Amino acid sequence: MAPYADPSASLTGGDPLDATITRAAAALAAAQRPDGHWVFELEADATIPAEYVLLRHYLGEPVDAVLEAKIGRYLRRIQSASHDGWALYHDGGFDVSASVKAYYALKMIGDDVQAPHMARARAAIQAAGGAAAVNVFTRIQLALFAAGPWDAVPTMPPELMLAPRWLPVHLSKTSYWARTVVVPLLVLAALKPVARNPRAIKVDELYTGRHVPLISKAAGLTPVWTAGFNALDRLLKAGDGLWPRRLRERAIKTCEAWVVERLNGLDGLGAIYPAMANSVMMFDALGYAPDHPVRAAARESVERLLVIRPEEDGDEAYCQPCVSPVWDTALAAHAMLEAGEEPAADAALAWLAPLQVLAVKGDWAEARPDVRPGGWAFQYRNDHYPDLDDTAVVVMAMDRARGRTGAACDAAIGRGVEWTAGLQSNDGGFAAFDADNSHHHLNNLPFADHGALLDPPTADVTARVVSMLAQLGEATDSQRMAAALRYLAAEQEAEGSWFGRWGVNYIYGTWSVLCALGAAGIGREQPIVAKAVDWLVRIQNTDGGWGESCDSYDLARTGHVTAPSTASQTAWALLGLMAVGEIGSAAVARGIGWLQTHQEADGLWGQEHYTGGGFPRVFYLRYHGYPKYFPLWAVARYRNLQRANAKRPEWGM
Repeated sequence: MAPYADPSASLTGGDPLDATITRAAAALAAAQRPDGHWVFELEADATIPAEYVLLRHYLGEPVDAVLEAKIGRYLRRIQSASHDGWALYHDGGFDVSASVKAYYALKMIGDDVQAPHMARARAAIQAAGGAAAVNVFTRIQLALFAAGPWDAVPTMPPELMLAPRWLPVHLSKTSYWARTVVVPLLVLAALKPVARNPRAIKVDELYTGRHVPLISKAAGLTPVWTAGFNALDRLLKAGDGLWPRRLRERAIKTCEAWVVERLNGLDGLGAIYPAMANSVMMFDALGYAPDHPVRAAARESVERLLVIRPEEDGDEAYCQPCVSPVWDTALAAHAMLEAGEEPAADAALAWLAPLQVLAVKGDWAEARPDVRPGGWAFQYRNDHYPDLDDTAVVVMAMDRARGRTGAACDAAIGRGVEWTAGLQSNDGGFAAFDADNSHHHLNNLPFADHGALLDPPTADVTARVVSMLAQLGEATDSQRMAAALRYLAAEQEAEGSWFGRWGVNYIYGTWSVLCALGAAGIGREQPIVAKAVDWLVRIQNTDGGWGESCDSYDLARTGHVTAPSTASQTAWALLGLMAVGEIGSAAVARGIGWLQTHQEADGLWGQEHYTGGGFPRVFYLRYHGYPKYFPLWAVARYRNLQRANAKRPEWGM
């Protein structure tokens, strides 16, 4: 067993625990922006920076050789040395879609296809079936450059926007991210524009000549629905040119108006890269001039996602999938409150308060028209799409500060709770953005091969809402709390964990639920908690930390997949255990010791492994803020509970 620092020594000796907290809090405070907020890099895989390069060439924009060289360095650095392609996360397995896009972008930048790194990538892609084996969105990307056939793309006519809402495939039944990504794509698929691509660069060498069918990554497919949707796709393809001209024009106008209404200023459509880029290409296809205010704003929103590192920091650049200022700020505020750094936390809450969405009834109102708005979004602005997870975390931070701020946040807290609780689904759970978005038959659509078309309730988001309600004093026998707790009980895995939808994976889900149960007064004496605690202790790594691979989402696997310990996953496990009274356990002491031992010279923690979830099996995230604020939060809570001789924390998180 690896040695670890004994955190109890800090309570009697030279106070190394206090030193750990002081150094981490100072470093986190130094990263706070002058206006009070935090925002850290949000990194995905090679796909987004590759698509950014391709977007510039699609539009025929002047080549920025300096920027492209920086992106090229980034893409070459993250190419795998083990499988020669590109993965969806650090040290992950080969992904053919990400690899085709990265290869295409590097070729567009000017890399010689005979260069060793390109030759290795090409061989790996061909061995995996070639460019014909890619997913739907990559097929669309290739088709837009005439580098692949439109026939290989499942048909989604824009007339869907005119269909009655009871139609089983109506877009209102999909998730927010699916709607914002797909609606502009409907226009592109109907018009089938061809990229300007001045040098006419294609990737013919990536095709093997073999047909490769789409392979869905969705869970729980139903053969009857799949067969029916495949038949419908064949029918739509056969009749694609038969739509009445006026109906097609009306459908495209409807898509255009839908996008413009939700364009979200300089934060972009849905405030996520795929939707933002698709909106730019849609406006281009519809004939909007580059300087048209709507198109110009959409294009600028994409540019704001770039991360450009100076020469001393790698001289690289990449494009983020979105930005996370509200999430980072709310979580960092909790960490600072735990560490006793109230002024920094208060500044963060003052920055968060005016970002509450109070006037816009977003798409969520389709299912809950009588609920008043009152949530927070993940990004700077995304008023049509606030989310329950951010809102609950912000509300809990504001509530923690009420002893100093008095009634200043009362109205914001009240509206946040009203909106969040108002989006409870009929099964008792809570989803990220919508209520009752559980139309699982849509995962059988050929277009939905990524398996992420929906936003059903999840254990982690439900837990966050339960934590919020419990922290605010709601009884466990209230109707909405009882329903949510029943949902969580039903979602527990046989070995005691919970699936984590928005973080990797079972550690994240179990941390979230244990915090909720602890806040609700449900302790170790209850089987639901005892099983979860035993599971967390059982999967602790021998070095005292916790780790879990993104491979745990693989449909061919079941349960937690062990990985090297990470700072964020160790902190989650610790916070979950402490939430249900395990402050004195050996597992907690060893975990705190791991964090102390692995604190870096700058006072924070490093972490290359991805522990954020975008879409299981498809898209993962490296939150650069996670190893900065979660470990501080865990170590500070440990100190506070030890010194208060308390069995569990006062707060929901």
